[in-house]
Amino acid sequence: MNPDTPLQLLGGLTAREFMRDYWQKKPLLIRQAIPDFESPIDADELAGLALEEEVESRLVIEHGERPWELRRGPFAEDEFSKLPEKEWTLLVQAVDQFVPEVSELLENFRFLPSWRVDDVMISFAAPGGSVGPHFDNYDVFLLQGHGKRNWKIGQMCDTDSPLLQHADLRILAEFHETEEWVLEPGDMLYLPPRLAHCGVAVDNCMTYSVGFRAPSASEVLTHFTDFLSQFLSDEERYTDADAQPAVDPHQIQHDALDRLKSLLAEHMSDERLLLTWFGQYMTEPRYPELVVGPEDVEEDDFLNALQDGAVLIRNPSARLAWSEVDDDLLLFASGQSRYLPGKLRELLKLICAADALHVDNLGEWLNDEDGRGLLCELVKQGSLGFADE
Repeated sequence: MNPDTPLQLLGGLTAREFMRDYWQKKPLLIRQAIPDFESPIDADELAGLALEEEVESRLVIEHGERPWELRRGPFAEDEFSKLPEKEWTLLVQAVDQFVPEVSELLENFRFLPSWRVDDVMISFAAPGGSVGPHFDNYDVFLLQGHGKRNWKIGQMCDTDSPLLQHADLRILAEFHETEEWVLEPGDMLYLPPRLAHCGVAVDNCMTYSVGFRAPSASEVLTHFTDFLSQFLSDEERYTDADAQPAVDPHQIQHDALDRLKSLLAEHMSDERLLLTWFGQYMTEPRYPELVVGPEDVEEDDFLNALQDGAVLIRNPSARLAWSEVDDDLLLFASGQSRYLPGKLRELLKLICAADALHVDNLGEWLNDEDGRGLLCELVKQGSLGFADE
Protein backbone atom coordinates (compact mmCIF):
# COMPACT_ATOMS: atom_id res chain seq x y z
CA MET A 1 0.00 0.00 0.00
CA ASN A 2 1.33 3.41 -0.99
CA PRO A 3 1.36 5.54 2.20
CA ASP A 4 0.87 8.70 0.12
CA THR A 5 -2.32 7.60 -1.65
CA PRO A 6 -5.49 9.32 -0.36
CA LEU A 7 -7.84 6.81 1.28
CA GLN A 8 -11.63 6.97 1.34
CA LEU A 9 -11.51 5.16 4.68
CA LEU A 10 -9.62 8.11 6.15
CA GLY A 11 -11.77 10.79 4.55
CA GLY A 12 -9.25 11.53 1.83
CA LEU A 13 -6.22 11.64 4.09
CA THR A 14 -3.20 9.59 3.16
CA ALA A 15 -1.99 6.93 5.58
CA ARG A 16 1.10 9.05 6.21
CA GLU A 17 -1.00 12.11 7.09
CA PHE A 18 -3.27 10.11 9.36
CA MET A 19 -0.37 8.50 11.24
CA ARG A 20 1.39 11.85 11.59
CA ASP A 21 -1.56 13.97 12.67
CA TYR A 22 -4.13 11.66 14.31
CA TRP A 23 -2.85 8.21 15.30
CA GLN A 24 -2.62 8.11 19.11
CA LYS A 25 -3.00 11.89 19.15
CA LYS A 26 -6.55 13.08 18.46
CA PRO A 27 -9.94 11.82 17.24
CA LEU A 28 -11.10 11.90 13.64
CA LEU A 29 -14.66 11.70 12.32
CA ILE A 30 -14.92 10.29 8.79
CA ARG A 31 -18.26 10.57 7.04
CA GLN A 32 -18.90 7.66 4.67
CA ALA A 33 -15.56 6.01 5.35
CA ILE A 34 -17.13 2.99 3.62
CA PRO A 35 -19.83 4.45 1.33
CA ASP A 36 -23.19 2.68 1.28
CA PHE A 37 -21.95 0.21 3.88
CA GLU A 38 -24.24 -2.73 4.55
CA SER A 39 -23.51 -4.88 7.55
CA PRO A 40 -22.56 -8.43 6.50
CA ILE A 41 -24.23 -9.73 9.66
CA ASP A 42 -27.63 -8.79 11.08
CA ALA A 43 -28.85 -8.54 14.66
CA ASP A 44 -30.31 -12.07 14.73
CA GLU A 45 -27.06 -13.58 13.46
CA LEU A 46 -25.09 -11.62 16.04
CA ALA A 47 -27.41 -12.89 18.78
CA GLY A 48 -26.92 -16.40 17.40
CA LEU A 49 -23.16 -16.10 17.89
CA ALA A 50 -23.76 -15.06 21.50
CA LEU A 51 -25.38 -18.45 22.10
CA GLU A 52 -22.15 -20.29 21.26
CA GLU A 53 -19.84 -21.57 24.00
CA GLU A 54 -16.62 -20.54 22.21
CA VAL A 55 -17.76 -16.96 21.55
CA GLU A 56 -17.11 -14.21 24.11
CA SER A 57 -20.21 -12.06 24.58
CA ARG A 58 -21.77 -9.67 27.10
CA LEU A 59 -25.06 -7.94 27.75
CA VAL A 60 -25.15 -4.53 29.40
CA ILE A 61 -28.59 -3.48 30.69
CA GLU A 62 -28.66 0.08 31.95
CA HIS A 63 -31.68 -0.46 34.21
CA GLY A 64 -31.58 -4.18 35.01
CA GLU A 65 -31.61 -5.92 38.35
CA ARG A 66 -29.09 -3.23 39.33
CA PRO A 67 -27.76 -0.14 37.52
CA TRP A 68 -25.59 -1.10 34.54
CA GLU A 69 -26.22 -4.80 34.96
CA LEU A 70 -23.63 -6.96 33.18
CA ARG A 71 -24.40 -10.49 32.00
CA ARG A 72 -21.84 -12.75 30.35
CA GLY A 73 -22.53 -15.26 27.60
CA PRO A 74 -23.09 -17.79 26.28
CA PHE A 75 -26.78 -16.92 26.48
CA ALA A 76 -29.90 -19.03 26.23
CA GLU A 77 -32.03 -18.31 23.18
CA ASP A 78 -35.05 -17.15 25.19
CA GLU A 79 -32.95 -14.65 27.14
CA PHE A 80 -33.17 -12.06 24.37
CA SER A 81 -36.97 -12.21 24.26
CA LYS A 82 -37.06 -11.18 27.93
CA LEU A 83 -35.03 -8.01 27.44
CA PRO A 84 -36.65 -4.57 27.79
CA GLU A 85 -37.55 -2.57 24.68
CA LYS A 86 -34.73 -0.07 25.16
CA GLU A 87 -31.47 0.77 26.93
CA TRP A 88 -29.54 -2.46 26.55
CA THR A 89 -26.51 -3.51 24.50
CA LEU A 90 -25.18 -6.86 23.28
CA LEU A 91 -21.43 -6.99 22.65
CA VAL A 92 -19.77 -9.87 20.80
CA GLN A 93 -15.99 -10.10 20.61
CA ALA A 94 -13.84 -11.32 17.71
CA VAL A 95 -16.67 -11.65 15.20
CA ASP A 96 -14.03 -11.52 12.47
CA GLN A 97 -12.85 -14.97 13.56
CA PHE A 98 -16.27 -16.51 13.00
CA VAL A 99 -17.69 -14.57 10.03
CA PRO A 100 -15.35 -14.33 7.00
CA GLU A 101 -17.21 -11.30 5.57
CA VAL A 102 -16.46 -9.40 8.78
CA SER A 103 -12.81 -10.44 8.63
CA GLU A 104 -12.61 -8.98 5.13
CA LEU A 105 -13.26 -5.52 6.60
CA LEU A 106 -9.78 -5.60 8.10
CA GLU A 107 -8.31 -5.32 4.60
CA ASN A 108 -9.27 -1.64 4.80
CA PHE A 109 -6.84 -1.16 7.68
CA ARG A 110 -3.69 -2.57 6.09
CA PHE A 111 -1.93 0.78 6.49
CA LEU A 112 -1.44 -0.40 10.09
CA PRO A 113 0.61 -3.47 11.15
CA SER A 114 -1.65 -6.52 11.09
CA TRP A 115 -0.03 -7.82 14.28
CA ARG A 116 -1.38 -4.74 16.08
CA VAL A 117 -4.99 -5.55 15.21
CA ASP A 118 -6.79 -7.31 18.05
CA ASP A 119 -10.28 -8.08 16.78
CA VAL A 120 -13.54 -6.76 15.42
CA MET A 121 -16.14 -6.48 18.15
CA ILE A 122 -19.73 -5.87 17.08
CA SER A 123 -22.37 -4.40 19.34
CA PHE A 124 -26.12 -4.32 18.88
CA ALA A 125 -28.01 -1.75 20.93
CA ALA A 126 -31.71 -1.14 21.40
CA PRO A 127 -32.80 2.54 21.42
CA GLY A 128 -30.99 4.31 24.23
CA GLY A 129 -28.56 1.42 24.62
CA SER A 130 -25.10 2.31 25.91
CA VAL A 131 -22.24 0.94 28.00
CA GLY A 132 -21.78 4.31 29.69
CA PRO A 133 -19.01 6.91 29.42
CA HIS A 134 -15.63 5.18 29.52
CA PHE A 135 -12.14 5.17 28.05
CA ASP A 136 -9.95 2.49 26.49
CA ASN A 137 -6.20 2.08 26.72
CA TYR A 138 -5.94 1.29 23.02
CA ASP A 139 -6.84 2.84 19.67
CA VAL A 140 -10.24 2.03 18.22
CA PHE A 141 -12.12 2.67 14.97
CA LEU A 142 -15.90 2.76 15.44
CA LEU A 143 -17.70 1.97 12.19
CA GLN A 144 -21.46 2.38 12.14
CA GLY A 145 -22.96 -0.75 10.58
CA HIS A 146 -26.72 -0.26 10.97
CA GLY A 147 -29.02 2.40 12.41
CA LYS A 148 -27.75 5.53 14.11
CA ARG A 149 -25.62 6.08 17.18
CA ASN A 150 -24.89 9.31 19.01
CA TRP A 151 -21.25 9.65 20.02
CA LYS A 152 -19.86 12.13 22.51
CA ILE A 153 -16.18 12.55 23.31
CA GLY A 154 -14.73 14.15 26.40
CA GLN A 155 -11.57 14.52 28.42
CA MET A 156 -8.34 12.52 28.36
CA CYS A 157 -8.26 10.00 31.22
CA ASP A 158 -5.83 7.90 33.20
CA THR A 159 -5.69 5.48 36.12
CA ASP A 160 -6.61 8.27 38.53
CA SER A 161 -9.82 9.21 36.69
CA PRO A 162 -12.75 8.59 39.08
CA LEU A 163 -15.02 5.65 38.22
CA LEU A 164 -18.45 4.57 39.37
CA GLN A 165 -18.42 1.77 41.91
CA HIS A 166 -19.04 -1.24 39.70
CA ALA A 167 -17.53 -4.70 39.97
CA ASP A 168 -17.24 -5.29 36.21
CA LEU A 169 -17.62 -2.10 34.16
CA ARG A 170 -15.22 0.85 34.15
CA ILE A 171 -17.77 3.65 33.85
CA LEU A 172 -16.47 7.18 34.37
CA ALA A 173 -17.95 9.06 37.30
CA GLU A 174 -17.27 12.33 35.48
CA PHE A 175 -17.65 13.00 31.76
CA HIS A 176 -16.81 16.41 30.32
CA GLU A 177 -18.25 16.52 26.82
CA THR A 178 -16.23 18.36 24.16
CA GLU A 179 -17.84 17.23 20.87
CA GLU A 180 -20.89 15.29 19.68
CA TRP A 181 -21.91 13.57 16.44
CA VAL A 182 -24.58 11.19 15.13
CA LEU A 183 -23.10 8.42 12.98
CA GLU A 184 -25.02 6.63 10.23
CA PRO A 185 -24.08 3.44 8.33
CA GLY A 186 -20.66 3.86 6.71
CA ASP A 187 -19.58 6.69 9.04
CA MET A 188 -16.56 6.00 11.25
CA LEU A 189 -14.97 7.58 14.30
CA TYR A 190 -11.32 7.06 15.23
CA LEU A 191 -10.45 7.45 18.91
CA PRO A 192 -6.93 7.49 20.36
CA PRO A 193 -6.16 5.78 23.68
CA ARG A 194 -7.49 7.23 26.95
CA LEU A 195 -10.02 9.59 25.36
CA ALA A 196 -13.36 9.50 27.20
CA HIS A 197 -16.29 8.63 24.96
CA CYS A 198 -19.92 7.63 25.22
CA GLY A 199 -22.13 6.10 22.55
CA VAL A 200 -25.91 5.97 22.79
CA ALA A 201 -28.14 4.21 20.25
CA VAL A 202 -30.63 6.52 18.54
CA ASP A 203 -32.55 3.50 17.22
CA ASN A 204 -31.78 -0.20 16.83
CA CYS A 205 -28.18 -0.03 15.72
CA MET A 206 -25.00 -2.03 15.19
CA THR A 207 -21.47 -0.70 15.62
CA TYR A 208 -18.22 -2.34 14.53
CA SER A 209 -15.26 -1.70 16.83
CA VAL A 210 -11.83 -2.42 15.37
CA GLY A 211 -9.49 -2.56 18.37
CA PHE A 212 -5.71 -2.82 18.59
CA ARG A 213 -3.37 -4.78 20.83
CA ALA A 214 -1.32 -2.59 23.15
CA PRO A 215 0.42 -4.51 25.94
CA SER A 216 0.97 -2.51 29.11
CA ALA A 217 4.44 -1.99 30.57
CA SER A 218 3.39 -4.33 33.37
CA GLU A 219 2.44 -7.06 30.88
CA VAL A 220 5.68 -6.60 28.93
CA LEU A 221 7.87 -6.86 32.03
CA THR A 222 5.94 -9.75 33.54
CA HIS A 223 5.63 -11.88 30.40
CA PHE A 224 9.08 -11.11 28.97
CA THR A 225 10.88 -11.93 32.20
CA ASP A 226 8.91 -15.17 32.47
CA PHE A 227 9.94 -15.99 28.89
CA LEU A 228 13.55 -14.97 29.54
CA SER A 229 13.85 -17.12 32.64
CA GLN A 230 13.51 -20.26 30.47
CA PHE A 231 16.97 -19.56 29.04
CA LEU A 232 18.82 -18.76 32.27
CA SER A 233 20.66 -21.37 34.30
CA ASP A 234 20.52 -21.51 38.08
CA GLU A 235 24.25 -20.72 38.16
CA GLU A 236 23.70 -17.23 36.79
CA ARG A 237 23.45 -15.21 39.99
CA TYR A 238 24.33 -11.91 41.60
CA THR A 239 28.11 -11.79 42.10
CA ASP A 240 30.41 -9.32 43.85
CA ALA A 241 33.90 -10.69 43.28
CA ASP A 242 35.31 -7.12 43.20
CA ALA A 243 33.58 -5.94 46.37
CA GLN A 244 35.44 -3.97 49.03
CA PRO A 245 35.30 -4.89 52.72
CA ALA A 246 32.08 -3.73 54.35
CA VAL A 247 32.33 -0.63 56.50
CA ASP A 248 28.77 -1.06 57.75
CA PRO A 249 27.54 -4.64 57.15
CA HIS A 250 23.92 -3.49 57.30
CA GLN A 251 24.18 -0.93 54.47
CA ILE A 252 23.38 -1.76 50.84
CA GLN A 253 25.99 0.17 48.89
CA HIS A 254 25.28 1.67 45.48
CA ASP A 255 27.97 -0.48 43.87
CA ALA A 256 25.76 -3.49 44.70
CA LEU A 257 22.94 -1.84 42.78
CA ASP A 258 25.27 -1.26 39.83
CA ARG A 259 26.13 -4.98 39.77
CA LEU A 260 22.44 -5.85 39.89
CA LYS A 261 21.64 -3.49 37.00
CA SER A 262 24.47 -5.02 35.01
CA LEU A 263 23.05 -8.51 35.60
CA LEU A 264 19.61 -7.39 34.41
CA ALA A 265 20.92 -5.41 31.45
CA GLU A 266 22.95 -8.35 30.19
CA HIS A 267 19.78 -10.34 29.57
CA MET A 268 17.09 -7.68 29.13
CA SER A 269 19.05 -6.15 26.26
CA ASP A 270 19.17 -9.37 24.25
CA GLU A 271 17.35 -8.12 21.13
CA ARG A 272 16.98 -11.55 19.60
CA LEU A 273 15.16 -12.90 22.65
CA LEU A 274 13.11 -9.71 22.99
CA LEU A 275 11.98 -9.96 19.36
CA THR A 276 11.17 -13.66 19.76
CA TRP A 277 9.05 -13.00 22.84
CA PHE A 278 7.32 -9.96 21.35
CA GLY A 279 6.40 -11.72 18.10
CA GLN A 280 5.06 -14.74 19.96
CA TYR A 281 3.12 -12.58 22.41
CA MET A 282 1.55 -10.36 19.74
CA THR A 283 0.49 -13.32 17.60
CA GLU A 284 -1.10 -15.32 20.40
CA PRO A 285 -4.66 -16.09 19.24
CA ARG A 286 -7.59 -14.85 21.27
CA TYR A 287 -9.03 -18.38 21.16
CA PRO A 288 -6.04 -20.78 21.15
CA GLU A 289 -8.34 -23.79 21.30
CA LEU A 290 -9.58 -22.94 17.80
CA VAL A 291 -6.06 -23.17 16.33
CA VAL A 292 -5.94 -26.94 16.28
CA GLY A 293 -4.28 -28.81 13.46
CA PRO A 294 -4.65 -32.46 12.48
CA GLU A 295 -2.73 -34.99 14.57
CA ASP A 296 -0.33 -35.58 11.73
CA VAL A 297 0.12 -34.95 8.03
CA GLU A 298 2.78 -36.51 5.83
CA GLU A 299 4.62 -34.11 3.55
CA ASP A 300 4.05 -36.33 0.50
CA ASP A 301 0.30 -36.48 1.16
CA PHE A 302 0.26 -32.74 1.74
CA LEU A 303 2.10 -32.06 -1.53
CA ASN A 304 -0.12 -34.44 -3.51
CA ALA A 305 -3.24 -32.74 -2.17
CA LEU A 306 -2.01 -29.33 -3.38
CA GLN A 307 -1.08 -30.72 -6.77
CA ASP A 308 -4.57 -32.23 -7.03
CA GLY A 309 -6.08 -28.77 -6.61
CA ALA A 310 -6.43 -28.39 -2.82
CA VAL A 311 -6.36 -24.87 -1.42
CA LEU A 312 -4.78 -23.75 1.85
CA ILE A 313 -6.33 -20.95 3.90
CA ARG A 314 -5.41 -19.37 7.23
CA ASN A 315 -7.26 -20.55 10.29
CA PRO A 316 -9.55 -17.59 11.18
CA SER A 317 -8.11 -17.60 14.72
CA ALA A 318 -4.48 -17.76 13.57
CA ARG A 319 -2.21 -14.73 13.64
CA LEU A 320 0.94 -14.48 11.50
CA ALA A 321 3.87 -12.05 11.35
CA TRP A 322 7.53 -12.14 10.40
CA SER A 323 10.78 -10.27 11.01
CA GLU A 324 14.46 -10.26 10.12
CA VAL A 325 17.32 -11.37 12.36
CA ASP A 326 20.69 -10.79 10.73
CA ASP A 327 20.60 -12.94 7.57
CA ASP A 328 17.78 -15.13 8.84
CA LEU A 329 14.02 -14.69 9.03
CA LEU A 330 11.77 -15.29 12.01
CA LEU A 331 8.18 -16.39 11.45
CA PHE A 332 5.62 -15.98 14.20
CA ALA A 333 2.52 -18.13 13.93
CA SER A 334 -0.17 -18.20 16.60
CA GLY A 335 2.16 -17.66 19.53
CA GLN A 336 5.01 -19.82 18.23
CA SER A 337 8.15 -18.88 16.32
CA ARG A 338 10.60 -20.48 13.93
CA TYR A 339 13.88 -19.34 12.36
CA LEU A 340 14.07 -19.74 8.59
CA PRO A 341 16.65 -19.08 5.88
CA GLY A 342 16.58 -15.67 4.21
CA LYS A 343 15.73 -17.21 0.83
CA LEU A 344 12.14 -17.78 2.07
CA ARG A 345 11.38 -14.06 2.43
CA GLU A 346 8.88 -13.88 -0.44
CA LEU A 347 7.20 -17.10 0.69
CA LEU A 348 6.73 -15.69 4.20
CA LYS A 349 5.21 -12.52 2.77
CA LEU A 350 2.87 -14.65 0.65
CA ILE A 351 1.83 -16.85 3.58
CA CYS A 352 1.07 -13.82 5.77
CA ALA A 353 -0.79 -11.81 3.12
CA ALA A 354 -2.54 -14.18 0.70
CA ASP A 355 -6.19 -15.12 1.21
CA ALA A 356 -5.48 -18.59 -0.19
CA LEU A 357 -2.44 -20.66 -1.09
CA HIS A 358 -2.46 -23.08 -4.02
CA VAL A 359 -0.31 -24.46 -6.79
CA ASP A 360 -0.70 -21.32 -8.90
CA ASN A 361 0.69 -18.83 -6.38
CA LEU A 362 3.03 -21.19 -4.52
CA GLY A 363 4.69 -22.16 -7.77
CA GLU A 364 8.33 -23.14 -7.36
CA TRP A 365 8.13 -22.95 -3.57
CA LEU A 366 6.65 -26.44 -3.68
CA ASN A 367 9.94 -27.63 -5.20
CA ASP A 368 11.94 -26.06 -2.37
CA GLU A 369 12.57 -28.42 0.54
CA ASP A 370 12.51 -25.65 3.16
CA GLY A 371 9.41 -24.10 1.63
CA ARG A 372 7.48 -27.37 1.53
CA GLY A 373 8.53 -28.17 5.07
CA LEU A 374 7.37 -24.81 6.36
CA LEU A 375 3.94 -25.09 4.74
CA CYS A 376 3.50 -28.61 6.05
CA GLU A 377 4.49 -27.55 9.60
CA LEU A 378 1.97 -24.68 9.54
CA VAL A 379 -0.75 -27.18 8.61
CA LYS A 380 0.33 -29.48 11.45
CA GLN A 381 0.35 -26.55 13.85
CA GLY A 382 -3.11 -25.43 12.75
CA SER A 383 -2.35 -21.93 11.45
CA LEU A 384 -3.06 -23.17 7.91
CA GLY A 385 -5.63 -25.72 6.83
CA PHE A 386 -7.22 -27.08 3.68
CA ALA A 387 -10.25 -25.10 2.58
CA ASP A 388 -12.64 -28.07 2.66
CA GLU A 389 -11.79 -28.63 6.34
